[in-house]
Amino acid sequence: MNPEFDRDALRHHGDVEALPGMVDFAVNVRGSGPPAWLRERLAARLGELGRYPSAARELGARTAVAARHGREPGEVLPLGGGAEGFAMLPRLAPRLAAVVHPSFTEPELALREAGVAVARVVLEPPYTLDPALVPEAADLVVLGNPTNPTSVLHAADTIRALRRPGRIVVVDEAFADAVVDEPESLAGSALPDVLVLRSLTKTWALAGLRCGYLLGPPDLLARLAHGRAHWPLGTLQLEAITATAQPRAVAESRALALEIAAERSAMIARLGEVGVEVCEPACGPFVLIQVRDGELLRKRLADKGIAVRRCDTFPGLGPNHLRLAVRGADEVDRLIAAIRSSGL
Repeated sequence: MNPEFDRDALRHHGDVEALPGMVDFAVNVRGSGPPAWLRERLAARLGELGRYPSAARELGARTAVAARHGREPGEVLPLGGGAEGFAMLPRLAPRLAAVVHPSFTEPELALREAGVAVARVVLEPPYTLDPALVPEAADLVVLGNPTNPTSVLHAADTIRALRRPGRIVVVDEAFADAVVDEPESLAGSALPDVLVLRSLTKTWALAGLRCGYLLGPPDLLARLAHGRAHWPLGTLQLEAITATAQPRAVAESRALALEIAAERSAMIARLGEVGVEVCEPACGPFVLIQVRDGELLRKRLADKGIAVRRCDTFPGLGPNHLRLAVRGADEVDRLIAAIRSSGL
């Protein structure tokens, strides 16, 4: 049995911080909506909404994703957003799941609500992964790479060192396409005991459409999909998954990753000018900061129309930690000016 846990904290996400009209540093979605070419692709499918999604359409999505990662179509499971993949994890029936923190809390919540025993592996700053900290008894290990909210990118070899006979390793790569050339990704590695989760929500601004996929051995994907409803994804979701796996889209996401890297460096420098401590090295489309009075700063920023993500809901972090999405110069100027005027 699991001890009591704070469900509200594990279910808290940045979207509740960002009210309409605010400058949004709380949510890691890039832009206000998908690019024009992707909108056009989705709009072209609107005439098909009167028909059920076909098996051929689903196979097309799996084939496109497989080609993008050098895998086989049978190694791809399309998802209604990354969160659906985490909700499936209890179907693997682990005896003990180890969740590496600080990290996205949805996997732990899904496992705990299903009655799975969970061991928290809480990393200390600078949040470097040490496989020796994971209990040997854990037959399921879940971690993020790059990790939300620390922006730490773990080495692929270190993640591979988590593998053990009888253990499944799940790598949340929701933000991997925001890292230039994805150097530590395991998405292209066909390992019999590793599952990789990808999300299209962030780079492609599709939070409202709920798109993602799992990569892994067919036998594990079959266990995860067992009992899933018929037609689990709609026509527009399958089209988005297919479209964003095309070579043109992959090239565009790389260009966006380069843009994010430049903006992140500039943003970290600006934060340093006002005495804000940033967790480095940062590799994702967000940064973790530590300030003297996080709760008060968050309130004062909100009063000025700026939303940031509280981080005391992440195991291992406290109220003085905040997460900031990487944004452009104009938005960062507003943030810095608000921090300066906060008096903190």
